[in-house]
Amino acid sequence: MGISNKVAIVTGAGTGIGKYAAIGLVKDGYSVVLAGRRAELLEETAKEAAEFGAQTIVVQTDVSIPEAVRALFSRTREAFGRLDLLFNNAGSGTPAIAMEDITLEQWQKVVDVNLTGAFLCTQEAFRIMKAQTPRGGRIINNGSISASVPRPKFTPYTATKHALTGLTKSTALEGREFDIACGQIDIGNAETKMTAKMKTGVLQANGTLAVEPTIDVDHVTRAVLYMANLPLDVNVQFMTIMATKMPFIGRG
Repeated sequence: MGISNKVAIVTGAGTGIGKYAAIGLVKDGYSVVLAGRRAELLEETAKEAAEFGAQTIVVQTDVSIPEAVRALFSRTREAFGRLDLLFNNAGSGTPAIAMEDITLEQWQKVVDVNLTGAFLCTQEAFRIMKAQTPRGGRIINNGSISASVPRPKFTPYTATKHALTGLTKSTALEGREFDIACGQIDIGNAETKMTAKMKTGVLQANGTLAVEPTIDVDHVTRAVLYMANLPLDVNVQFMTIMATKMPFIGRG
């Protein structure tokens, strides 16, 4: 067990990268608040984390709803008295769809979760981190490599992830005087249920389908932990972790 007596919130903690990162933080001695829309999946994460000893609480949360986000951070403060780490991981997307066929409702849902949700959580984290003693904390945003390079027919996801990069930079700048560090991790093809389709073929920029390599999600967990455990006078502003041979560099 590594660092102790620190408190983290992980959004989207019921599945995928959020689940593995949350368990990794628990293993490292953090008390972790598990946030997500589906309580039953959060409970599964909590059950798996329980064997490692640190405390977890489950708070069912839709990050696109301001009242739900306020309740999440209020519950965290009530339970633990402080917040040291926010992992803005919750995300939403659409099926692969041509830009002209995307409905406003589809667009808005992705914006509400991926961008507005991260913003709302960041606001609440600032309110706690600025006021607590010792002051400060860290925010890590899950940008995805779509924050740099798009996949075809994923316009809402790509647009929100590009915007998240701007939020990361603004957060890092505004947090500076309050000892709040903010960085972004851009992940490419970590092996979770969400990337199972990589093994059967995904649409490429030239219109073909191609199988893409994936990486063990444990590497991503260790990268998140590295960023999380730095002293607050040190920051990884942007980190890209990806399958070496995936079509990212030179994509298209």
